[in-house]
Amino acid sequence: METTRHFTATVYVVEGGAVALHEHPRLGIRLPPGGHVDRGELPHEAALREACEETGLEPTLLTDYDDVRSETARAIPRPRHLMLADVNVCDGEVGHQHVDHVFYATAENRAIDPAPGEPDAEAWAWYDPPALREADVDPDVRELGLEAIAAAD
Repeated sequence: METTRHFTATVYVVEGGAVALHEHPRLGIRLPPGGHVDRGELPHEAALREACEETGLEPTLLTDYDDVRSETARAIPRPRHLMLADVNVCDGEVGHQHVDHVFYATAENRAIDPAPGEPDAEAWAWYDPPALREADVDPDVRELGLEAIAAAD
């Protein structure tokens, strides 16, 4: 079986020491905003677009790169992590994976107002470190959420 890979971008949005997660409608797990990188889009642009569509927030990426540039090249924000996620596994073989560019960002408020067609605001919750440690979330979501909160402080 050939494995298909798609590039995705995720952003852990932090406000006031808590990270926003939503119940993913198809997967049934709590995740931060994110999705596929569209044709012609850079990963950090996809992360910000997905966060805006899914939450209505306009997050600011937490970046740690030098603004190196010339007439023909420029630096772009680096993801905090690159994750390889198995999306479709059949009979022990991986058919589809996401190469996920994970970013951290801050928001100015917690007023979640998703775009039409996105899960309702009620699907979202803010998790501070104690709540995140106790939440029924995948271990990588917990670890990255805690790291994002620490990076935002």
